[in-house]
Amino acid sequence: ETLHICYMHTPMRYAWDDCQKYTSDFYFPRLIKKVVPFFMNYIRLWDKVSADRPDKIIANSNFVSRRIKKYYQRESEIIHPPVNLEKFYSGKKQEDYFLMVGRLIAYKRFDIGIKAFNKLGLKLKIIGRGPDLAKLKKIAGPNIEFLGRVSDEKLAKNYAQCRAFIFPQEEDFGIVAIEAMASGRPLIAYKGGDIVEHMEDGKSGIFFEKQNKEDIINAIKKFEKMQFDSDYIRKSVLKFDKSFFKAKIKEYIEKELEKHKKKLKNFKGIFF
Repeated sequence: ETLHICYMHTPMRYAWDDCQKYTSDFYFPRLIKKVVPFFMNYIRLWDKVSADRPDKIIANSNFVSRRIKKYYQRESEIIHPPVNLEKFYSGKKQEDYFLMVGRLIAYKRFDIGIKAFNKLGLKLKIIGRGPDLAKLKKIAGPNIEFLGRVSDEKLAKNYAQCRAFIFPQEEDFGIVAIEAMASGRPLIAYKGGDIVEHMEDGKSGIFFEKQNKEDIINAIKKFEKMQFDSDYIRKSVLKFDKSFFKAKIKEYIEKELEKHKKKLKNFKGIFF
């Protein structure tokens, strides 16, 4: 019998969370969007059966581990995904702009970031592509710059030189937020998802409570009066480097194989 280990990034969002919220992200005809919720019971059943198949589950964050327990009634090991921290660095000098990065889809909440910066008149750069690009451009003022997809070098430079990173979404882990912190930049982040485990309010950024433009505006005004230590912020996320991930995943698999090897045929070990 083969040992089946699943590394899970998240339970199916549009099946288990707010179905209407997530299906609105897809560009299907309106009739199909109305029909989809009726099939969700079958999708959830199929997903639950699939989630029961692995012998062990690894969750990519504490937040996902709790969702696995809630929806699948299963325990999971927590091993955070790797971040290539070598690509990112603290800038010696910041320029006068804020930054958002990610796929341009509804649940990432670029819309409230844009509305907040329209009101403030501060410069905001947005890196990424997605189906909401045209919609977001329509509501963006002249102080909002869309850079599209950029090279790794340009991404690292934009992280390093921004004043702060705007993170208004609820994420299962939030790699872009970790990349920004690896660049020594403070976050202005929604207090939800796994980022609450990794960002210290007042030390590596500022949390806001509600996903609306007013809360972002208030957080930015608070940010303007504060100072942050770039070295402290970067050091706080070094634990996510890919070398740590490799060591942890190897240790976990070898431990589980050791428990399971009596059931395995032709066991020859594991190599990285």
